[in-house]
Amino acid sequence: MSTRLTVAQALVRFLEAQHVERDGAENPFFAGCWGIFGHGNVAGVGQALLEREVAGDPSHLRYLQGRNEQAMVHAAVAYARQRDRLATMAVTASVGPGATNMVTGAALATINRLPVLLLPGDTFATKVANPVLQELEDPANGDISVNDAFRPVSAYFDRVHRPEQLAPALLQAMRVLIDPAATGAVTLALPQDVQAEAWDWPDELFARRVWHVSRPVPEPAALDRAVAAIRSARKPLVVAGGGVTYSRANDALRAFAEATGIPVAETQAGKGALAYDHPQAVGAIGATGTTAANALAAEADLVIGVGTRYSDFTTASRTVFAAADVRFVNLNVSAFDSHKLAATSLVADARVGLNALTAALDGWQADAAHTQRATQLAGEWDSIVQAAYDQDHQPLPAQSQVIGAVNELSDPRDIVLCAAGSMPGDLHKLWRTRDRKGYHVEYGFSCMGYEIAGGLGVKLAALDEEALFDEAGRDVFVMVGDGSYLMMNTELVTAVAEGVKIIVVLVQNHGFASIGALSESLGSQRFGTQYRYRTETGLDGDRLPVDLAANAASLGADVLPVTGIEDFRAAILKAKQSSRTTVIHVETDPLVPAPDSPAWWDVPVAEVSALDSTQQARAAYDEHKTHQRSHLAPTDNEKDHG
Repeated sequence: MSTRLTVAQALVRFLEAQHVERDGAENPFFAGCWGIFGHGNVAGVGQALLEREVAGDPSHLRYLQGRNEQAMVHAAVAYARQRDRLATMAVTASVGPGATNMVTGAALATINRLPVLLLPGDTFATKVANPVLQELEDPANGDISVNDAFRPVSAYFDRVHRPEQLAPALLQAMRVLIDPAATGAVTLALPQDVQAEAWDWPDELFARRVWHVSRPVPEPAALDRAVAAIRSARKPLVVAGGGVTYSRANDALRAFAEATGIPVAETQAGKGALAYDHPQAVGAIGATGTTAANALAAEADLVIGVGTRYSDFTTASRTVFAAADVRFVNLNVSAFDSHKLAATSLVADARVGLNALTAALDGWQADAAHTQRATQLAGEWDSIVQAAYDQDHQPLPAQSQVIGAVNELSDPRDIVLCAAGSMPGDLHKLWRTRDRKGYHVEYGFSCMGYEIAGGLGVKLAALDEEALFDEAGRDVFVMVGDGSYLMMNTELVTAVAEGVKIIVVLVQNHGFASIGALSESLGSQRFGTQYRYRTETGLDGDRLPVDLAANAASLGADVLPVTGIEDFRAAILKAKQSSRTTVIHVETDPLVPAPDSPAWWDVPVAEVSALDSTQQARAAYDEHKTHQRSHLAPTDNEKDHG
């Protein structure tokens, strides 16, 4: 049997029929489709979404209206992360700028290993009226469109030139989207004429289809090598990454840590792998790490990476793992990541792999003094955190006070979300995570503008989890600086339109605080990082009279301007009681740093300069470079097994 539908109608029907299963639990994979319509998709995907909505089928793919194409992708990606990659959304845009606006979001998804389906409109496959509006012409290549920009930032890319190509393209797209080792942005470019073309589709294409998300088991010989390396270690340290949470391996990690006594440090994506007050939890590691985690990293002779891709912030640009004999064991579902730093590779699902390691190490424990020292160091850092929360900086509060107030007044299941600026580093060090999903900082791409759109996506996912799994509710606290807010605040309008509540903490410090501090440390004197009027000598006049609170109110949000930390605390409680999207506008002092540890981040400094500040910064840079490590020595050799 067959059904005659357009390509776009068939696409939507297919997406509605896709389900995933892991550990016996099934759910629909596509929770909706974000879209902004133009001539490249309005009569194709737009018409198909409308037709299904009008039909009233309860399983129809819900449509969500975005205000910015990049923001729509961010919302979809954040949704997928909150759902542990077991559900996502599609995103459709028109040809030309509508499509290219999504490229940044695609890169963010692929870098963070998060699934999202992108459906950009494309120029005519028939080429009957070239060049069409917004078409890029290349005199040397007749088959290129702006959508080819998606190729390097997509985990999978295809262009559907003919209706016959749709079915295999969709099956390949699903293969990649549900694969925890290969997932990322999947892009199916859809020429606008092909979207509207009719075809007789076999009904099997629209049958309910269940994709099984596997939990790969470790290869026995690889497990033996990893166990041998761990047993030989004197001062081991676990580095927990995002793979722990996506695998829902938090209980397995806790059991491993408690059985072995090995302390656990966390990357940005892995924060919350253990509750902050667990005896083996030593907090953030790397360039934005705690004194506890980084002290243990400096001494570690074996680092056990679980679900981490070892970004330069995690390794402090390969300086934080400083012991001469340090070796690595990496447990990761991706072979690409498991082999990093010349590690003993254990390719497996994080939960299955941790359970296997715990069983194989039965009876073995790290030296008790090492375990006790880790707990002591973590306690000392927690006292530093409390002091940062409690400081009374006047007249404007420090950013750490703002973080502390949100942390103390939010519920344990509430979610804090951020992406760029000085806030992610401060949150990584200072936030006390009490729930495995309570911390959501996008730091793979660290994309300014992710915050509000991402917060909306996370809240939509949390609402769906309440409905699907009878989970308790969560508030989402979006922490955003004025720089990121000015780049992309549009999805406040979407949150208001959808009646979806997020709490936005808008921190005003009149410029790019994070890059300002970095600029100063590199001898560039905060050049170009403050929002000022231009004078004869540059952008060094009075502060710009930008009223971000008024801007947020104009977009339909409730706004609570505050003038001090006590007002701020009262505003948090009021926002939690509200059912509407609320923006709390607070001004902070950007020159008050959060507590720090001496970890480094490699940002090159000008080798020659007429500025004394740059010359001094270069001298410091050259000194730090001497401490970088190659981490090339193999782990699984005879001495490690002896």
